[in-house]
Amino acid sequence: MARPFDIEPLDATFGAVVRGVKVAALDDVTWRALHDAWLQYALLIFPGQHLSREAQIAFAKRFGPLEFEMAPISNVRADGSVRAEAENDDVIKVLKGNMGWHCDSTYMPVQAKGAVFSAEVVPGAGGQTGWADMRAAYDALDGDLRARIENLSAYHSLYYSQAKLDHRPSKSSAYSGYGFHDGPVPLRPLVKVHPETGRKSLLIGRHAHNIPGMDADESTRLLQSLVDFACRPPRIYHHHWTAGDTVVWDNRCLLHQATPWDMTQPRVMWHSRIAGDPASEAALA
Repeated sequence: MARPFDIEPLDATFGAVVRGVKVAALDDVTWRALHDAWLQYALLIFPGQHLSREAQIAFAKRFGPLEFEMAPISNVRADGSVRAEAENDDVIKVLKGNMGWHCDSTYMPVQAKGAVFSAEVVPGAGGQTGWADMRAAYDALDGDLRARIENLSAYHSLYYSQAKLDHRPSKSSAYSGYGFHDGPVPLRPLVKVHPETGRKSLLIGRHAHNIPGMDADESTRLLQSLVDFACRPPRIYHHHWTAGDTVVWDNRCLLHQATPWDMTQPRVMWHSRIAGDPASEAALA
């Protein structure tokens, strides 16, 4: 059956641009077709949506309960001033940390299902968001490496990944509740089975470390080699934002990253995170 919108696949192993639809006003037929396309492509890009906060939250809730409704990803303070990169405070360090390939919330007890992300203010250059297809990466592994990692796991920690940037916020910091200090460090398999499509993908990225049964150096080398292999063409796409763009991605099978920009220029993005189903996204016991 023909879809009730136009869809143009990206020049990559995943992703598509969707036109001819307003995500703030979806009927049920269009929603079902969009959800099917999301499972197929893992990343859907909707140009020119200019969503209100309420409309973005409502669209994100179509995919399930939210881990959080809305958070700014921005170097602009509430008073409108631009945060200087040289300040190198918690916010700048988190923005820089996001430039490493990662999945959202793998360091939490339940990994996120996905996210809706929209652009309000974009810099003149830089500041793209990249995604990488971990389904295609798994498929492209040679048989020996696939067999080697099939039953391996790794711990995931935001404290670990941010500490590499010398970022260790105090417990009084606004970031203290985001996996930096509290609770156990989740253990997750390196090979994940998608709960809806059944496809296998790699579960790696900057939060992953300390594979049980390996020494730290061997674990680091293996995990980095997997990221280096996975995050290359044709398995990557970097989006050049235009204000008003909205995207939704499947966090269960894609990595993503921010890219640098001149932080004297404002960049304001809005992130709504879709909560994972504990039946499929909980850490290993």
